[in-house]
Amino acid sequence: MKDKKWFKFVKILLVIMTFLIILLIYSNQVATHGLTTKEYVIKDSNINDFHGLKIVHISDLHYGKSTFERDLEDLLTEVQRIKPDLIFFTGDLIDDDTTIDSETIETITYYFEEMQATYGKYAIKGNHDYNVNEYSIIMDNAGFNLLDEKYDTIYSKNNETIFIAGLSTNLHGTISAKDKLEPIISYLNSLETKPNYTILLMHEPDYIDEVTYSFNLALAGHSHDGQIRLPLIGALVLPNGAKKYYDNYYKVNETDLYISSGIGTSDIALRLFNRPSINLYRLIKR
Repeated sequence: MKDKKWFKFVKILLVIMTFLIILLIYSNQVATHGLTTKEYVIKDSNINDFHGLKIVHISDLHYGKSTFERDLEDLLTEVQRIKPDLIFFTGDLIDDDTTIDSETIETITYYFEEMQATYGKYAIKGNHDYNVNEYSIIMDNAGFNLLDEKYDTIYSKNNETIFIAGLSTNLHGTISAKDKLEPIISYLNSLETKPNYTILLMHEPDYIDEVTYSFNLALAGHSHDGQIRLPLIGALVLPNGAKKYYDNYYKVNETDLYISSGIGTSDIALRLFNRPSINLYRLIKR
């Protein structure tokens, strides 16, 4: 009788262990690939000439961790299919554990340079990009406008404007997000004619609470949407800077905050119920 109970226990244990091993392999080898696109329609009464504008939002590539050239091929193919008007990258290009050599730089530069957008391509630094000189080199050579604590304005044929500002990572350095944005917000407040639409690019979404200006749209990354999620439970592990805001969408005061789930992985090369993705926003006149 004891032998039968022991044999049954061993069988159950083996089934559980087999299931966990299969789940681990799936989370590492399968679920970390296969790019999806999350589409959102954003309506605003000030959108006229920019009605139908398409924005592609890319974030958290973490190249070299679980993301490699085949994933960049998928990314470029999808961007080319969408034919965006604007492309935004909100940080974490290369993973900390990746050796940055000339081949890595050339590979990423090629695919990011091949991405085309009608009005331009913009980027900010994430926490993994801080003090990484290669980040600025890659983005500059790929034709991205680096907006760390800077801004730019795009114009329609009738001089309608979209104002785009950038906030770099706040997990490094001693200057607060509020202080870093103060010159940009002072400039916005000084304008007699306000922009038709305002966009803020940021990496860590929790710092939206330090932003003292109501941007129409804020785009962030960093959270990976938890990277590993379980049904009915949601995100299991959240990084500093994305403890409060980590899901796909929040309304923060008057600002629409969208957070990309990202393409790559950080810390552990696993994804579960959370495929790599980019976001596509369509601006529509209300």
